[in-house]
Amino acid sequence: MSFSNQNLVYVYYHGSGERQLTGRLLLKNRQIFFEYDADFIKKGLELSPFKLPLKTGVIESNDRTFEGLFGVFNDSLPDGWGRLLLDRKLMNVGLNPGTLSPLDRLCFVGTSGMGALSYEPENSSAMSHITNDLDEIDSEIQATLDENDDYVEDLLILGGSSAGARPKVLLNIDGVDWLIKFRSHLDPKDISAIEYAYHLMAIDAGLVVPEAKLFPSRKGMGFFGVKRFDRNGDSRIHMHTIAGLLHADHREPSLDYESIMKATLYLTKDIRQCEIQFRNAVFNVLSHNRDDHSKNFSFLMDETGNWTVSPAYDLTFSSGPAGEHSTMIMGEGKNPTKNHLLKLAGTVGIKQDKALEIIDQVLAATQKWDALQVKLAFLQYKPKILGRLCVRFAKRLISNQLYLIFLR
Repeated sequence: MSFSNQNLVYVYYHGSGERQLTGRLLLKNRQIFFEYDADFIKKGLELSPFKLPLKTGVIESNDRTFEGLFGVFNDSLPDGWGRLLLDRKLMNVGLNPGTLSPLDRLCFVGTSGMGALSYEPENSSAMSHITNDLDEIDSEIQATLDENDDYVEDLLILGGSSAGARPKVLLNIDGVDWLIKFRSHLDPKDISAIEYAYHLMAIDAGLVVPEAKLFPSRKGMGFFGVKRFDRNGDSRIHMHTIAGLLHADHREPSLDYESIMKATLYLTKDIRQCEIQFRNAVFNVLSHNRDDHSKNFSFLMDETGNWTVSPAYDLTFSSGPAGEHSTMIMGEGKNPTKNHLLKLAGTVGIKQDKALEIIDQVLAATQKWDALQVKLAFLQYKPKILGRLCVRFAKRLISNQLYLIFLR
């Protein structure tokens, strides 16, 4: 593999038409600069209004949160699984991953990243025969987690540009773009079914979620996959996490839901979008999803510059750092109550009656395990597995009854 460090990277925006040069990234004396292209400025699209506002001239990044990279571009970089794969590939050819700058890593993303941005020059991987057999992919992932490097290149092509700690691949199946997750060594064996159950519960709670399903497996409970919402046919949709928008490091608890709600109001200028975001917050509290870090909240921007809250994703049971939410609820991370949620709603002008209605709807959904069991039964799970799964859910939710009492 040929490789040379890059100090100048061209950024492109892709919508439904031809790509357009957005601007140029420059690395000089360990400092990163960006300049918007004059023609792109004329489009009036604010890709990152808080930290990289649309304006003429060279913009210097003085924030070291993402090694000096602007958050909108850091959103294109893989972390966790994707970063592991790239680093293993580099080490296999005698390169030290520590010598790569953020600009170098963007070149490895190239055109394959999430969202609507791409980067040149591109260090693309050579295409080989890539399987669509999910059980085979799972075997390759488990081997890679066991320090076998035989499949690193293939897995990098399949999912090296996606974010998150869990192994995942990006596949087009029957003309539909899917993001499909796989179990890591730290996950329970039924993690896919757990996440699918949370998906069903989120639907019942009224959340906006992407289309999802359990892809069948010959040797397990299946693989949880969601339809990509940063793609619409051949069109790409700009996606920006709250981490990138506010330069809030997802690896450290650094946010309160109040900041997310206010960012939602500023971007969308729509109280209905704020209600969607508030419902997400309530669901995370009541379903004990405490891995609610800054990369698990995103916004989508269309080609006219209008922002909306993205479909909710990465919904599952988690204990969070030291048993607390990664994102606090009005200053409270361990024992959020009804009053905290109502204060949160008030920060963006959601009326109390509406907030209480949302809380009641979500609470009712989290307590419908019998109905959830029926839905899962239609998928023809073995009764023994189904029962064990529901018992596990029930036990976990019982541990959250203290908070449910507060919310009654």
